[in-house]
Amino acid sequence: MSRLVKNVADRVLAAVGLVVLSPVYVGISAWILKETGRPVIFRQPRAGKDGEPFEMLKFRTMVNDAVELGRRLGISDDPFGVIPNDPRITRSGRFLRRTSLDELPQLWNVLRGQMSIVGPRPDLIEQVANYVDGDRRRLAVKPGITGWAQIQGRDEIPWEQRFALDAWYVDNWSLALDARIVVATFTQLGRPDPEPIEDTLNIERARAARHE
Repeated sequence: MSRLVKNVADRVLAAVGLVVLSPVYVGISAWILKETGRPVIFRQPRAGKDGEPFEMLKFRTMVNDAVELGRRLGISDDPFGVIPNDPRITRSGRFLRRTSLDELPQLWNVLRGQMSIVGPRPDLIEQVANYVDGDRRRLAVKPGITGWAQIQGRDEIPWEQRFALDAWYVDNWSLALDARIVVATFTQLGRPDPEPIEDTLNIERARAARHE
């Protein structure tokens, strides 16, 4: 019954949010268009519940061709990762990331039933392909816009810790826990940009997969 309540609440909150926040969507879109042009929305394949692929939406916060630029500049061994003071992030993108407004388009993913308001953050398809058995625990539920690992440190904590936090969330889920996470998420909005750490776990796994 609690799961049904969560699913219904997700759809209702997403629908209301899309309508109420429509002026915000328009303003952000206009800012991105003026600063760096199209596209406004960044689309990326991610792994949903049980690893099912879906297209996750975000407001674009980096320059176009950011992955290719990162490879050319040798920014990181992880082409999808970010570094402190990443030169690929636009001025509007820094604000959107700091306030988490870049995640707002994911309300559409929630409305479509691909995501939840609260859950483990959806991982890249390429990274999920290299999961070990214990990592897959986070795929037992729908991914979320915010989650337990998100309020514990986001990009500032290593992936091993994120997996452990997500597994704990799946095993201890309740509506009360979701409410706690939502409240904590709002209290963190506008905080200074987190200092991302290099994703050594997925970098090493990707290298190992290429040499198999």
